[in-house]
Parts: sequence; structure tokens; C-alpha cells
Amino acid sequence: MEKDLTLLDSAIIFATKAHSGMTRKGTNIPYIVHPIEAAAIVAAMTDDEEVIAAAVLHDVLEDTEAAEDDLYARFGRRITDLVMGESEDKRRNFPAELTWKIRKQETITFLKTKADMDAKILALADKLSNLRSIHRDVCIIGDAVWERFNVKDKNMHAWMYRSIAEALKDLSEHPTWQEYNNLVKEVFG
Repeated sequence: MEKDLTLLDSAIIFATKAHSGMTRKGTNIPYIVHPIEAAAIVAAMTDDEEVIAAAVLHDVLEDTEAAEDDLYARFGRRITDLVMGESEDKRRNFPAELTWKIRKQETITFLKTKADMDAKILALADKLSNLRSIHRDVCIIGDAVWERFNVKDKNMHAWMYRSIAEALKDLSEHPTWQEYNNLVKEVFG
């Protein structure tokens, strides 16, 4: 039966199983909603099935028990490389709040110096999905939203989201980047 599934179907099933029982920070929203939204954003920017599938899978290595070898065996090198490029080194031996800035700086540096266009599209989709969620919550609970994060300083998040916008500027003609940039201004001023 699974041989009849598309690449995207397989990615959705894999990600759904990997994220099973997880919720978005500070909410009861099932976690899988975020990678599905990221995939929808990517699909508005490209019809490349592997990039769309990578969007669905983008957090499985970073946030679940799934391993790089599992991803490679199931989805191949290109998708695995895209997911690896979007995955932070969480440095699990240290508290997340102590490694937050270096992890974000590594992401920004990757996007500025090494990321190809597919990796940039994937990053934009991930960050736009996150920013949409933050924007919705800021409209409801205001700056209390920052309390749910490892780093609670709104200015640090502003630095990160603005730096991502700058790193992804080669996408600035696309409505997706423009939406992202507008949300940065609305959320952070």
C-alpha cells in the first residue's frame, strides 16, 4: 500500500509519527501543524516535491528521536541535506537558553554563506510559520508570549528575525518574503 504513496504523503506520515504527542510551545496545538504549514508556504514558492517534503520533515532531526540515517534511508541525500541545513545543533548537554544565541547565529551564518536557494526557501517557510504564530499570540496575549521561549527577551528575538530577513533578501521580490518582513515590523516595530 505505501508504494502508492507520493513522496509528500510519505514525508507527512513520517513527520506525523515522529512528532506524535508533541505540541507547539505554550499551546495545545499539535506540533505537526507547523511543518504542514511550512510545507504549504514552500509549495507557494516552488513545485519541487523534494523541497516541499523537506519542509514537512524540517524539524524531525532537531526535535524528535528520528536519526539522519533514518531520513536518508527513507528519503535520500537531497532531502536529508535540506533537513540537516535547517536543523540546529541543540547542544543538549547545555541548557537551551545558554546556547540560544550561538544556535541562531549559526543559522544566520549558514543562510548568508552556504545555503542554496532551496535551503533559503525552506528557512523562510519555517520562520514565517513561526512568526505567524507569534504574531497571532501577540495579538491575543501581548508580550507575555515571550515567556514561553527559552530566551524571554523580545529584543533577542527581534535581532534573530531581522537578521533572517536580511540573510534571505535574495527572496525579497517574492510575496512570502514580503509577508515575513511585514510581520517582523508588526511584531517588533
